[in-house]
Amino acid sequence: MTKVTHEFDLYGKHYTLEAGELAKQATGACIVKCGDSTVLLTAVVSKERKDYDFFPLTVDFIEKMYAVGRVPGGYLKREARPSEKATLTARMIDRPLRPSFPDGFRNEVQIVATSLVADQVNAVDTISVMGASAALAVGGVPFEGPLACVRIGRNADTGEFLVNPTYE
Repeated sequence: MTKVTHEFDLYGKHYTLEAGELAKQATGACIVKCGDSTVLLTAVVSKERKDYDFFPLTVDFIEKMYAVGRVPGGYLKREARPSEKATLTARMIDRPLRPSFPDGFRNEVQIVATSLVADQVNAVDTISVMGASAALAVGGVPFEGPLACVRIGRNADTGEFLVNPTYE
């Protein structure tokens, strides 16, 4: 697959979606960027349908310490278990995706969101939802997408509503 890039601006922020270059063994994969924040999303779907009475969707959000410029040192040199923020981000990706799959779809689906760069200005959780949807769409997975996610904030001084406000 050749590299495909789509760029757009939304409420003063520049977004980039790239697909076709990384994670070629996954069913679908894409990189989403907003500012310097970058997330790699991969989606893997089993080929055979399982005889489950539920939809086996697994979503993992992996925070890498190098994404914020830290390298594990001292006694523990490995990445730790998922933080509460990582668990909540995985749930935030799961909740809008789960009902968008067709009824009776029982193939195992695993989505992994890996934070590659977190610039501490733009949130990686909102762009992860958009990236998961794009990875499923690139992989040709049947679902009622695409999806997007926004965070709405309110400026305390002016009362103005902000779309995807920065941490500042």
